[in-house]
Amino acid sequence: MTKKQEEIQDEEVIKDEKDTKSKKKTKSSKKDKLTDRIEELEQELSESKDKFLRLFAEFDNFKKRTAKERIDFRATAGMDALQAFLPVMDDFDRAKKVAENEDNNEEFSEGVKLVYQKLKSVLTSKGIKVMESTGETFDPELHEAITEIPAPTEDMKGKIIDTIEQGYYLNDKIIRYARVVVGN
Repeated sequence: MTKKQEEIQDEEVIKDEKDTKSKKKTKSSKKDKLTDRIEELEQELSESKDKFLRLFAEFDNFKKRTAKERIDFRATAGMDALQAFLPVMDDFDRAKKVAENEDNNEEFSEGVKLVYQKLKSVLTSKGIKVMESTGETFDPELHEAITEIPAPTEDMKGKIIDTIEQGYYLNDKIIRYARVVVGN
């Protein structure tokens, strides 16, 4: 081989080495880019999973909350309508007391008692309960004191002497406080 041929061959070898190094660098940089992209995608996936789990938990809490609200709503749905009946019940209470004192009109007295019992049973079937107050200790959480009078006996001090208007419960929730007279 001549010197010129050797030089050309050397140049080709050097060129091949450079190409190989260049290819390795290119492969290495592509590999780094792919690794970075994989890490980036894994990060996004992790964030998406976290968002999904939080959203799922929030939705589950929403379902539980609305189910509870639905149950509460059903328990007190007719409260306004039933409260409208309470003054009528008070009037029947008063009429019944008057009818019991009237000796001359037994049929009227019996009729009022029957209507009273019917109204009372309808309200009871809808969850209305009368709050028993007379003789009980006054409790501002349950009773509204209209007035205080001297107690007839020592043991009646702080207790309810008379009930002006009955208090009522709807499914164990107070819908009207009892209006009472308290002994002092």
